[in-house]
Amino acid sequence: MRNNLGSSALACFLLFTVSLVAQDTPVAPAGTQVATEETPAAAQNSDALRKAAQNPIASLVSVPVQENWNFGIGPDNRTQNILNVQPVIPFSLGKDWNLITRWIVPVVYQPVGPQSGVYGFGDMNPSFFLSPKRSKVTWGVGPTFVFPTATNTTFLGQGKFSMGPTFVALVQPSHFTLGFLANNYWSVAGHSNLDKPAVNQFLLQWFVNYNMKKGWFLTSGPTITANWRAASNNVWVVPFGGGVGRIMKLGFQPVNLTAQFYGNAVHPPGASPWTMKLQIAFLFPRLTKQQEKMMLEQKLKQMDQEQPPKK
Repeated sequence: MRNNLGSSALACFLLFTVSLVAQDTPVAPAGTQVATEETPAAAQNSDALRKAAQNPIASLVSVPVQENWNFGIGPDNRTQNILNVQPVIPFSLGKDWNLITRWIVPVVYQPVGPQSGVYGFGDMNPSFFLSPKRSKVTWGVGPTFVFPTATNTTFLGQGKFSMGPTFVALVQPSHFTLGFLANNYWSVAGHSNLDKPAVNQFLLQWFVNYNMKKGWFLTSGPTITANWRAASNNVWVVPFGGGVGRIMKLGFQPVNLTAQFYGNAVHPPGASPWTMKLQIAFLFPRLTKQQEKMMLEQKLKQMDQEQPPKK
């Protein structure tokens, strides 16, 4: 199992580093192709795409895949690994509102004892944000849920169905993206035993991005959590840190790559003192009707060119 995790970590790291070297051309500037070489009408300005990628509730389909390594856990200094697949899909609700769905599916390796561990799915966490299409401050509000889908309830999940409110707000002046996301959820059903107590948990993630040239940006987005039912010295996890990212292309696919490091200034005894995060987010910009028409025309032209000449 540890070999599989090591291979996963190495593959993710190599993907990140090789991409930075091999793909020297970012998605920018305006007028360059995003979807394919044959569809210049699908081009998006890199700054607009980068700001959309940094907006948790943008009208942009994205599929982030994030590897999290939590180091130094327990007396044996073990490493927990959490792979989060978290697609974000927006839906239009008339001319004034969007519904943005964000569904986090975790795959967890939890160390147990000095050498062994448990590997499997964790509890899934879908969130739904109702957001206005036109507003000076971008914001969204709605419910968040935690489903008890863990394949091993003892080590990988809470064993509870939980729900609560969630809220996000942000502004994007000039080169910056500034905002926060917060939620709190309570258990309403599930296992009722001493091993799986009731749930009352809070999350606050504030994020600051500074955008630079050629798709690069600096980022900090620590996730502060509180377990309100824990003992007084076990309630908070308060990280600090940040990293670097870039909007670029893999082939003709726009992606958002980030690498971040965080130290936990406050954490429960035995919990991880520091974390490394690597993420690749696949971006799927929406096309206008005019862009879709031009793409179809380009495709028809390409098909005509590929037809063999008539004898």
